Amino acid sequence: MKRSELKELIDEGENLQCEFKRKFSSPEKIAREMIAFANTKGGYILFGIDDDKRIVGVDSEKSETDLITDAAKNYCEPVLEFNIEYMDMYGKEIVIVEVPESANKPHRLQDYLNEFDINKALVLIRVNDKSIQASKEMVRIMRAQTEKLNLTKYSIGESEKRVFEFLESKETITVKELSKLLNISERRASRTLVKLIRANLLAIHTKDNGEEFFTAIG
Repeated sequence: MKRSELKELIDEGENLQCEFKRKFSSPEKIAREMIAFANTKGGYILFGIDDDKRIVGVDSEKSETDLITDAAKNYCEPVLEFNIEYMDMYGKEIVIVEVPESANKPHRLQDYLNEFDINKALVLIRVNDKSIQASKEMVRIMRAQTEKLNLTKYSIGESEKRVFEFLESKETITVKELSKLLNISERRASRTLVKLIRANLLAIHTKDNGEEFFTAIG
């Protein structure tokens, strides 16, 4: 990374693909941030930068590197890829951690379970400038995308027709709204909406507070 690129990242502030850390806290907390970036669009964690964009630097380059490596290898499942760079800014050492978007989603916080359990796994995603827990719908979508399970042959039934009728008047729909509309469990409503996403008929959106809603594509 060039010095000008780092300065531009700092000037833009925290956002979907950039997080500032004044100092290293714990491997688990950093693993959460790395997981969120890997599960979303990728991004950068800048150590030695305060939330107000002030450059404070890090105390020990080696110590930070060891802790970041520990976070990625021992607190993320599956292990995720990352790159580390170091740069001097105004006499302060900055550690730049780049986490690319993963092709092996979803990553979760290490839970030492042999198999992925959607009811227990802590999967995080990035929404604007925050890292939040992903919904079960989002996790199912990530798993389907990784396993290339897009639906190419999907028949539209009565339930799906009512989804689109609802969207014609309301523009958005949630799992709870569909559950109430069709008088079905939220689990069935969730699976119905996820299937429509896999068929490229709906899009999912996440608010800052983690709430999600769905809209029609096209």
